[in-house]
Amino acid sequence: MKIQFAPLNIPLRRRLQTAAVLQWVFSFLALAQCCLAGFVLLCVSDWWILAALYAGWLYLDRDTPTSGGRRSEWLRNWSIWKHFRDYFPLSLIKTTDLDPSSNYIFGFHPHGVLVAGGFGNFCTEASGFSSLFPGLTPHLLMLPFWFRIPFFRDYIMCGGLVSSEKASLSYLMSAPGGGNVAVVAVGGAPEALDARPGALTLQVLQRKGFIKLSLKHGAQLVPVFSFGENELFDQMTNPAGSPLRWLQDHLQRLMGVALPLFTGRGVFQYSFGLLPYRQPINTVVGEPIAVVQTPCPSKEDIEHLHSLYLDGLTTLFEQNKTKYGIAADKHLNFI
Repeated sequence: MKIQFAPLNIPLRRRLQTAAVLQWVFSFLALAQCCLAGFVLLCVSDWWILAALYAGWLYLDRDTPTSGGRRSEWLRNWSIWKHFRDYFPLSLIKTTDLDPSSNYIFGFHPHGVLVAGGFGNFCTEASGFSSLFPGLTPHLLMLPFWFRIPFFRDYIMCGGLVSSEKASLSYLMSAPGGGNVAVVAVGGAPEALDARPGALTLQVLQRKGFIKLSLKHGAQLVPVFSFGENELFDQMTNPAGSPLRWLQDHLQRLMGVALPLFTGRGVFQYSFGLLPYRQPINTVVGEPIAVVQTPCPSKEDIEHLHSLYLDGLTTLFEQNKTKYGIAADKHLNFI
């Protein structure tokens, strides 16, 4: 394989963009392991008392990830996130105003490999969420597993990440004054295994838990489609029924975390690596679907709202696809 190296005279701004994305990939793939190792080393060192104090803090703070988290506007506004935004570049597009007196569930599609659009738009202020949607506070839901890792949990909560447990979503959507936005990557970890350039298959037909909670709390549903999310990485071929896919599905069921075998570009060359390709990400926030609060929704209520949601998502995609490089004859495939 011929390796295409990066030129030496790359402008400083592009080097800063690459560095910003490199630290994000490191945070996503390795920071949790480093934090856990650091905690273990602290436990067996002369400073073990600090580990004991932190363990006590973990116990006292155990409900925070399911109670709105603990965000830091200072961290969300780090200048590094602007370099992260400009790497792709990343854009957040509003199609209509949202009333800050209501609570909202944003259904984010597609999941992609590393949910770059979800992180950049809703865990940082790089794309101007607060300016586009004044009075609303975004919370990106993440697997509960990650909030059990010392130090790492505190870092990710600073960006507005919260646990994806039912209790966490219920807490956000039951806020009496409104103003909360829960961002749910509906396809979840299994959808990451199908994330590759050109993929338009969404795992959504059996995903109805967020629909039920929307009805129970009267939270408005908003479809969100992130154009370009699946273009960031290539992935090893893993069709359904293949040995690789069987292994990935089995590990995902065991650990709750998907393990896509992906590749992108490197830091000093463009042929392989774990950095995403420089492809535009345009995350379009659709129009809200009105929801009447139903404390005990029936199966028919859930199916009806789910159907309306799929119609809204399809409309959002069809109205915007040609603007962002998708051919007119391409359509979403729901499974």
